[in-house]
Amino acid sequence: MTTLEQSYTLCRSLNRRHGTTYYWAGFVLPAVKRHHVWALYAFCRFADEIVDAPGWRSVDDRRAALDRLAERFFTDLAAGRSEHPVLKAVVHTVHAFDIDAGLFRRFLRSMAMDLTVERYETYADLEDYMDGSASVIGEMMLPLLEPSSPEAVRPARALGEAFQLTNFLRDVGEDLDRGRVYLPQEDLQAFGADPARRRVDPAWVALMRFEIERARALYAEAERGIPFLPPSSARCITTASALYGGILRAIERNGYDVFSTRARVPAVRKAAAVGRALLAARWPSTTAVSPAPVGGPTPR
Repeated sequence: MTTLEQSYTLCRSLNRRHGTTYYWAGFVLPAVKRHHVWALYAFCRFADEIVDAPGWRSVDDRRAALDRLAERFFTDLAAGRSEHPVLKAVVHTVHAFDIDAGLFRRFLRSMAMDLTVERYETYADLEDYMDGSASVIGEMMLPLLEPSSPEAVRPARALGEAFQLTNFLRDVGEDLDRGRVYLPQEDLQAFGADPARRRVDPAWVALMRFEIERARALYAEAERGIPFLPPSSARCITTASALYGGILRAIERNGYDVFSTRARVPAVRKAAAVGRALLAARWPSTTAVSPAPVGGPTPR
């Protein structure tokens, strides 16, 4: 039987292996909250692996597995406990912070969309998908961050959307390999860009510049939620935003080539950002944490 400690440890390993930015930023939170971040991330990753991991025989098999996960999770959630190696920690976290179960239904709806939807005609269509795949993650995390006002909800949703759009821009090539295009078709047509060509031509550069500015506008909207957060939560979100924003700057440094190279923020920069945030927590009067950069490229 898996203990609660073992379940949280498993969630931590999933976070460390697959979500390094979240993992590093989580260390800025007090130790009593970090494992809850790991649990929520692990739930999302567990579902995502059903949708994207190789080895499944068919879409129907993936759908059935996703349905089984949903049934197990909501049954265990209603019971208030779970013996599943991952869900044990997730159920504990959801109850500890009274997180709305409806958020998980919205998330699983978007995961199911990935089984059949390969293109999104408009940005509004993409936003419908991102409501469950990204914006809802911001809402899940918000109880852990303990905001002082409901006005923090919209910025939290914007941050989730900003992270997701950043991932879409970084992972264009990988998504093509899965048969998916997350950039709106209306944008591709407007710029005359075609990711299937896997070529960084002027049309592609113009499209990427447009989408990057769209993502930066979302980061700027997310910043408006910082004043509603206690200091430790504000430092965590600021750090996560700065690290994820670094992916956009890496794409720019790579000449917008997201086909032959993966935009990354080096581990040493992640560690340094976390270190600065922790230093600010210890000596707030002498060390400041700058807000996430949302303007143009900055030096590496």
